[in-house]
Amino acid sequence: MPITECDGQLFKEALLGSLAWLTINRDEVDALNVFPVPDGDTGTNMLLTLQSAVEDIRGLDEPDLSAMARRASHGALMGARGNSGVILSQIFRGFSVGIGSRASVDARGLARAFREGADVAYRAVIRPTEGTMLTVAREAAAGAEAKAAQTNDLTEVVRAACEAAATAVERTPEQLPILKQAGVIDAGGFGLQLILEGFLKRMLGEGLATFERPATQHARPKQVQAPSEGWGYCTEFIINGEKLPVDDVRNEIQRQGDSALVVGDDSAIKVHVHTHEPAVVIGYASSVGRLTRLKVDDMSSQHHRLQGESVRRPASTKHLAVVAVASGDGFRRILESLGVDSVVSGGQSMNPSTEDILAAVESVPSNDVLLLPNNGNVTMTAQQVAELSKKRVRVVPSRSLPQGIAALFAFDFSANLEANANAMSHALGQVQTIEVTRAV
Repeated sequence: MPITECDGQLFKEALLGSLAWLTINRDEVDALNVFPVPDGDTGTNMLLTLQSAVEDIRGLDEPDLSAMARRASHGALMGARGNSGVILSQIFRGFSVGIGSRASVDARGLARAFREGADVAYRAVIRPTEGTMLTVAREAAAGAEAKAAQTNDLTEVVRAACEAAATAVERTPEQLPILKQAGVIDAGGFGLQLILEGFLKRMLGEGLATFERPATQHARPKQVQAPSEGWGYCTEFIINGEKLPVDDVRNEIQRQGDSALVVGDDSAIKVHVHTHEPAVVIGYASSVGRLTRLKVDDMSSQHHRLQGESVRRPASTKHLAVVAVASGDGFRRILESLGVDSVVSGGQSMNPSTEDILAAVESVPSNDVLLLPNNGNVTMTAQQVAELSKKRVRVVPSRSLPQGIAALFAFDFSANLEANANAMSHALGQVQTIEVTRAV
């Protein structure tokens, strides 16, 4: 019996199929990743974004499709990772807009939501590129619309979207030269194809436990030459606040890097950008609102790992270590991704003790240590640690986390302790920050 109506529960079940199918094929998508940066994480980023969408609706017993679509859209935005993840979150947003306030939709309504998903994603990207998941989303929507004009069977409409997506994916190398050069299809487009296929599998009644990895494997990419200045840093965060200036933020972020995506509203703005100066981006964003879900990835290191090159030096050869003070897992991950060996928990309202910082300094595998207090209230404690430790410790007097991050970009592993301390201290002057706190 054909399925002629999609409500909230069917949408949730089908999305669980999407998640299962993308999970099985995540490594395949990662391996195809060459655009916009060959850092091997497109499948992972799309999966994490989809997981966040599903987690927002997994426990929701809601027959209303509009409510379910809104929740999934919110979850996707909050959990969006990477360029592909942010675009995927916008496809979810457009889908929700296309559903509107309807509790369920027929074939034409579902196709219309697919179309709105593609359109919203296109509008979110400042410089849309053909031969990417944007193209695949558009062609999938066109396939769904054409079939919806012929039948009321939702499975046939989604099947048509899958077939159109697969055809579009195979054509991506002809549209995007870097894909043709590397000998691969577009990773994000293939990821979107898998999401649609999983959606269809579950609609057709296939049990999640029966999903198996397909036998066909795509060609692996040839090596892609990195630009002389490197790939820079993938920088992501959410700005939270009230009456946020979305257009101003979009214009400024676009000026500061490439692959810029700025989406959201006046209460929460998701930012993704590739930049060589993440500290400047983070410093600017901090002046606009409160930052959450901060993530900075060194894309050159990711690219080298993908090519099988080692970017980590063995601990036995480490002649210089870095210790920093920061609060929250987000900043800890950022600092560790930039080479900090030990992060001491602390900040404005929870200054670490001399003992805490000294223990961190003594624990790192080097006799020469750079120490970043990242708060004016912690600087004196850091200087006491430098005097107490038997190691050679130099304090780089960073007064904020953006300053500390700026200092880390001046860090040169091949240079000695004094040269690094001077260069990093000089870098502090390039960043100014302002902080607003509430009196209690």
